[in-house]
Amino acid sequence: MPKSLDVVAIGNAIVDVIARIDEAFLTTHGVERGAMTLIDAERAQSLYAAMPPGVEVSGGSAGNTAAGLAALGGRAGYVGKVRDDVLGQVFSHDITAQGVRFDTAPAMDGPPTARCLVLVTPDAQRSMNTYLGACVNLTPEDVDPAAISEAQVVYLEGYLWDPPQAKEAFLKAAKIAHESGGKVALSLSDPFCVGRHRAEFLELVRHHVDILFANEQEIVSLFEAKDFDEALQKVRFEVETAALTRSERGSVVVHRDEVHILDAEKATRVVDTTGAGDLYAAGFLYGYTQGKDAATCGRLGGLCAAEIISHIGARPEVDLKKLVATQLG
Repeated sequence: MPKSLDVVAIGNAIVDVIARIDEAFLTTHGVERGAMTLIDAERAQSLYAAMPPGVEVSGGSAGNTAAGLAALGGRAGYVGKVRDDVLGQVFSHDITAQGVRFDTAPAMDGPPTARCLVLVTPDAQRSMNTYLGACVNLTPEDVDPAAISEAQVVYLEGYLWDPPQAKEAFLKAAKIAHESGGKVALSLSDPFCVGRHRAEFLELVRHHVDILFANEQEIVSLFEAKDFDEALQKVRFEVETAALTRSERGSVVVHRDEVHILDAEKATRVVDTTGAGDLYAAGFLYGYTQGKDAATCGRLGGLCAAEIISHIGARPEVDLKKLVATQLG
């Protein structure tokens, strides 16, 4: 029976606040350059007050992927927890306006909606300061079996693999997906996540994941390999498909016995690398759910990533459907 959704993504529901700053701002405010740093509510308030004017948009890694897939014309759903507050309303309105199905009920009490303060330096590097708030309170009850069963692929965000209830939600979704004939995809998200959860991630990958997304640092860390080539050889035996990004060196896609080495797609300019991996996953999964071959899926991912790094923010500024039609014919 045909599925009514291409992808349902599960992750941290976060409102991104993105602002351009200079190098001195990082030093003055003690921000770790180029990293994702978890912060508490007090730090979030003080840093936000010091930031120049920014752009507020629904974010979170899996949310970016779902929105990118919808922009390509895919049928996307999203599962993530917000609070019934102003930023929760911003998140809900924004992601549904992108064409993503979002039915998760907001929390009526507890911590406020999560926010990520994204500081972009002139070299396009982003330093992310994340207050997780309500999003870590996702539970198995928030996973709707009907929605998961309707999806070709369930996409799991590694950033969320920390709270015990969120882990249970992931495993519940993976079980339902496989029982209903769907696939399970996982993004390793960040070397920080891999270092914290290496053994559990390996267990998850080996027993529950069909499609793995990772960048070079993440995949080397996962297998504690000496270099990328060693990690590549190891991942081939663990999952059906692995899409491994290497920044300006493009990506490598492994699908069963196939290995495709793909050049990076040319960006008009590099302004902000926020969301590059998320949009790569969007393009790849769009191709995958449309029945494209592995190499074409990788090219679609690269094209979407190249577009997203050409401007501030992790939402496309051009018509992605026209972009890929022009580039791929």
